Amino acid sequence: MEDLEREIKQLIIDTLNLEGKTADGIAAEAPLFGGGLGLDSIDALELALAIRKRYGVRTKADDAENRRIFASVHALAAHVATQRQPQE
Repeated sequence: MEDLEREIKQLIIDTLNLEGKTADGIAAEAPLFGGGLGLDSIDALELALAIRKRYGVRTKADDAENRRIFASVHALAAHVATQRQPQE
């Protein structure tokens, strides 16, 4: 799962153009929103789209689980690992 977490960290950096951030500089358990990376709702939408494109994992905007799924890189990686579609 460490490889998937690293991929997701890099995806976050690339998708959201987080200048000055590196994958090593993002803690897997750090919150993505608020005091952690400081992402906002627009960032969440962009990240959800990038996750869907890259891993085939869909999330719904009104899903009560989104807060848990997007809580941290670790939580997001765990969700992607269980939901992703096989690569063709």
